[in-house]
Amino acid sequence: MTPGFLALGGNQGDRRASLQAALDALPIHGVTPTACSSAYATAAVGGPPGQPDYLNACVRIETAHSPLALLEACKAIERALGRPEPGEPGYVPHGPRPVDLDVLLLGRAAFAHPRLTIPHAALTQRRFVLVPLLELDFALELPDGTRLADALARLGVDEDVRRAGPPLVV
Repeated sequence: MTPGFLALGGNQGDRRASLQAALDALPIHGVTPTACSSAYATAAVGGPPGQPDYLNACVRIETAHSPLALLEACKAIERALGRPEPGEPGYVPHGPRPVDLDVLLLGRAAFAHPRLTIPHAALTQRRFVLVPLLELDFALELPDGTRLADALARLGVDEDVRRAGPPLVV
C-alpha cells in the first residue's frame, strides 16, 4: 500500500454531506482513508464570478493503485456525486461543482502524465489546500525536499481560509 493525500472540495448543495459522501466512497474504489483534516471554507478561486464559497478538506489515504488508477477512482466518485465532465451539459471550467477530488501526493515520487501531475501542479500556490493538508502532517515535503510549511509561509495571508467544522468521519 502506498500512502498519499487527496484534496476534497465542493460549493454546491450540502457541501459537507457531499465531501463526506466522497470520503465514504473511497474504499469502494480501492482507496483507504486513514485521516481527514478539519473542513475549511474559502472563496472560489478563478472561474465565473459570484460562486458560493467552497468547503475544502484533505484526506490521508493508502492505496495499491497506480497514479492513473487513483485518478480514475477519484473521477468515478465525482461522476457518481453529480459532477459533470468537460463536454457534458452543466460543465463550466473552474465553475461551481458538488464535489472535486484532486490527487496531491502519492508516495515520495513525482509523476508526470498529460492527465495527472504529482505533486499536484498548483499545490504550493493554494492556501486552501495547504492549510488542511498541513493539519494532517505539518512536516510534509515534496519529492524534491521542499517543505510545504515553507510554501505556505511564502503565500502570506491574501486568501481567507476559515475553519468551518470538524474533520469528516473516516
